[in-house]
Amino acid sequence: MIGQSISKNSLVLALFALATAGVLATTYTATEARIAEAEKRAAESALLEIVPRERHDNDMLADSLPLPANLALALGVPPGTLANVAYQKGAPIAVILPSIAPDGYSGAIKLIVGINADGSIAGVRALSHKETPGLGDKVDLRKSDWVLEFNGKSLGNPSVDDWAVKKDGGEFDQFTGATITPRAVVKQVKQTLQLFQKHKAELLPTTPPSAEDK
Repeated sequence: MIGQSISKNSLVLALFALATAGVLATTYTATEARIAEAEKRAAESALLEIVPRERHDNDMLADSLPLPANLALALGVPPGTLANVAYQKGAPIAVILPSIAPDGYSGAIKLIVGINADGSIAGVRALSHKETPGLGDKVDLRKSDWVLEFNGKSLGNPSVDDWAVKKDGGEFDQFTGATITPRAVVKQVKQTLQLFQKHKAELLPTTPPSAEDK
């Protein structure tokens, strides 16, 4: 009788464990899907701030390019990190490149830099940083419109030598009480433009990457 009772209890516990595991697995799968969808929407929202829907007719998330090691290294990101390309009627109009300014006041500043086919800036956004609240955090568009200064700029406007903050003799504003942060961002955006200029054909393929997979 005791043996039967132990066996019965063991069976009940085993069934309970299986049921619990099933519930946890289902919950994890559903949660994982929701998180992935939320991350996708957030990524798309950031891209659309730089290249709005009226400027392109493709899915920029689908038309992504894994950056080769040499370009990734120059941008400060891991090899294979994705760049996103915007197309209008089959023609490439802009690329959005991930780029990291390594020398912010409190560490690395993760950026995305949108560059139009003519070499001008479509937009810059700081995705993450650890800059001082009220000072260096003005690189964040939610705190300040400073990053909008880059819109329309290129390596010829201003001249290459003027791609610096005003304190260093350049064209870009620095923050009151904080120069290191804007200096780091201006330097990295300039380097990203220079990289685009050298590798434009590679970064703006005439055929959308998503079309090549079909």
